[in-house]
Amino acid sequence: MDFAYSDRCKDYQQRLLAFMDEKVYPAEAVYAQQILESGDPHFQPPILEELKADAKSRGLWNLFHPDPAYGPGLTNAEYAPLAEIMGRSPAIAPEACNCAAPDTGNMEVFTRFGTDEHKEKWLAPLLEGTIRSAFAMTEPDVASSDATNIAMSMVADGEDWILNGRKWWTSNALHQNCKVLIVMGKTAPEASTYEQQSMMVVPIDAPGVTVLRGLPVFGYQDREGHAEVLFENVRVPGKDVLAGPGAGFMIGQARLGPGRIHHCMRAIGMAERALELMCDRASSRVAFGKPIAAQANIQDWIAEARIDIEMARLLTLKAAWMMDEFSNKEARVEIAAIKVAAPAMALKIVDRAIQVHGGGGVSDDFPLASMYAHLRTLRLADGPDEVHKRTIARTELAPYRKIDK
Repeated sequence: MDFAYSDRCKDYQQRLLAFMDEKVYPAEAVYAQQILESGDPHFQPPILEELKADAKSRGLWNLFHPDPAYGPGLTNAEYAPLAEIMGRSPAIAPEACNCAAPDTGNMEVFTRFGTDEHKEKWLAPLLEGTIRSAFAMTEPDVASSDATNIAMSMVADGEDWILNGRKWWTSNALHQNCKVLIVMGKTAPEASTYEQQSMMVVPIDAPGVTVLRGLPVFGYQDREGHAEVLFENVRVPGKDVLAGPGAGFMIGQARLGPGRIHHCMRAIGMAERALELMCDRASSRVAFGKPIAAQANIQDWIAEARIDIEMARLLTLKAAWMMDEFSNKEARVEIAAIKVAAPAMALKIVDRAIQVHGGGGVSDDFPLASMYAHLRTLRLADGPDEVHKRTIARTELAPYRKIDK
């Protein structure tokens, strides 16, 4: 394994770092003020559209997409440090570069499983950044950590399908520009476990689709929203079933692997920024006659943060390398491991940075409280820690299982 960054990666790093310093960080206060003045937490602030145009002009666009027909065609290992940089300003930078979830996963689904019509109608504007999308899988009435539990009814009616059910945590569904949903449900309850589910393409304004509310995250209403969505007799043409009936679980597994590691890359960026804020605050604040940074426990926290970040980064790079060299399936244990490790690591560092900031740390004057809320949620998103630990443990235990005779 060679984790040295390629020359192409280094070039994008320098350009992205310049964009962050020159445009993104100065835009954070403007972004917050524009949303506040609008009175709508889901308002699309004009500053973000300006940033998107700037990023596109710099060639910092669709960096996530592995297909060179749609982006620079970076490998996972090349994209990792770029996603980390964007994670330092998670509310702005990923969308500014058209690398925001859940669009990244949805674009890859349309690329791999969509028809020519899907690609023209939905993928093309997503790649251009003129629309957004959402992924509707999680349901309030079942334990959705086990995707085979998904219960939304998808019943055949001639060549069409009729959808009934309720979804929640449908991230992006309240975004001002959200136009399309990828919806997972059950088309064949009597089929084998992993062939019961299907995924369908549903316009968000289709008759029978109702966005009921945006779910807050620790009191925060994210701009893109985490929606509860009701589907009442929603008619979907057969041509909008991705990869045909029964392929939903397979598509979900293909989609979630890259999405999980992208989250981890951004979490490392949040941890790096939290460490910088902690060091700056500890060096500039005086308590009991000396800088807070002079306290031994604060120095321990800073040292441990650097150690933990480096360990998580190496595990992320190993997972990315395995995805590139072998396959997402071959890297499943490493993906599961980093999905547990990275959010927990970043959460601990953000928590300590909040402690160093005192009362300011839990306010909106600093990004730490928002980071904490989102990182804590990330321990549930794309599968809770316990599901990923189960994957790892089962792999470790496999050689010790008794063979039935």
